[in-house]
Amino acid sequence: MAETDASPFANCLEKLKNYVRTRKGTILAAEILISFIIIICYAASMYGGYSAVAICEMVFAIIFFVIFMMELDKQFLVVNWPWSDMFRAGIGALLYLITSLICVIGGSGDGARIAGGVFGLLAGILFGYDAYTIFMGIKSNRQNTAAAADGTA
Repeated sequence: MAETDASPFANCLEKLKNYVRTRKGTILAAEILISFIIIICYAASMYGGYSAVAICEMVFAIIFFVIFMMELDKQFLVVNWPWSDMFRAGIGALLYLITSLICVIGGSGDGARIAGGVFGLLAGILFGYDAYTIFMGIKSNRQNTAAAADGTA
């Protein structure tokens, strides 16, 4: 009986381990981690208002991580998951770059704010890379679908 009780947790842990080993899983895990580091930096800063971007982006990254890890994107076909993930990553990159530049430029005397800004610039690059890889995946899927349609006609 004990094995059946631990099985759902073990199954979820195996899915987590397997998904983190994929490229998308690694990128999402890195986004969650760097957003958490930015939250800590901004919380230690005199200006904590910039942490809202990091909190929102971390929550969205966790949601998409769980959806893709549990393969819920294959069950809920109402949402176009690649496009929504690309918009999430693109908007996250843009918001991180804007807020980080503001923090780095105007953060003289506040080391935690500057550190948060530097990590935010890195997060902007990471989110931008994520959006780029998603876009290239969408583009290749479209080309493959068009080639398959042309070949069958």
